[in-house]
Amino acid sequence: MIRPRPFDAELLDEDSAEAKHVQLRKSLRSYVQQHGEPGAAIPSERQLSEYYSVARMTVRQAIDALVAEEILERVVGLGTFVARSKLDLQMKLTSYTEEMIRRGMVPDARVLSFEQQAATPLVARELQIEIGQPVIRFRRQLLADGEPMSVDENFIPAHRVRGILDDPPPTSLYNVLSEKYGLVMEWGEDTIEATAASPSIARLLNVEMNAPLLRIQRHAYVARTMIDYSVSYYRADRYKLWVPLQRPGVRTPRGYSSKRLG
Repeated sequence: MIRPRPFDAELLDEDSAEAKHVQLRKSLRSYVQQHGEPGAAIPSERQLSEYYSVARMTVRQAIDALVAEEILERVVGLGTFVARSKLDLQMKLTSYTEEMIRRGMVPDARVLSFEQQAATPLVARELQIEIGQPVIRFRRQLLADGEPMSVDENFIPAHRVRGILDDPPPTSLYNVLSEKYGLVMEWGEDTIEATAASPSIARLLNVEMNAPLLRIQRHAYVARTMIDYSVSYYRADRYKLWVPLQRPGVRTPRGYSSKRLG
């Protein structure tokens, strides 16, 4: 836990024209930036009120502002914590392994399922194949630096990847599809929505049940043929969407890269 310094008249000046919640916000921000470890709990509103000799409403205003700045984060039922940096989630047809390595993080995965099964009506509809047609189901818990980040489930028509189950589950699915089967994903469509963590997903992501998640449904194509249908659940406390926008017909400024990520 962060241990805030005792009340300091220089930080909370009774004679200052600056509002107390603004002074307190500056004090907490400075303390967190200098001494706060990401994920560490800060004292309760009552404790801060006593430490700084201000009303709890004043403390709440300061904390609200720091939460809005993403310096602090609230977890319902647990308290307020030093915010961990969020990874920008830009929609690109790259593998999770490639993206985490690019960020300087150590990727890892725990395979939950790697098998052939008959396409359910939902999977058949999404992949545009017949119900009951064999598909490969590849479900994983994805981690970065040892921490759960997402749960991914991919479905691929089995006839496109004959023999894939003869080898161990791939570390990078898209690399195997490209290098072994010549299936280089050219384009795709993502549907992104907010959802709440079910009990099973919450356990896998190490979050509270009903915690906010990003649910991303993807259809990936080679030419006009759909190869991969996937559903991923990302921790909303560790990801934020970054979406580049450009007006049709306007040239992208030189030096701007649409591959920029965090």
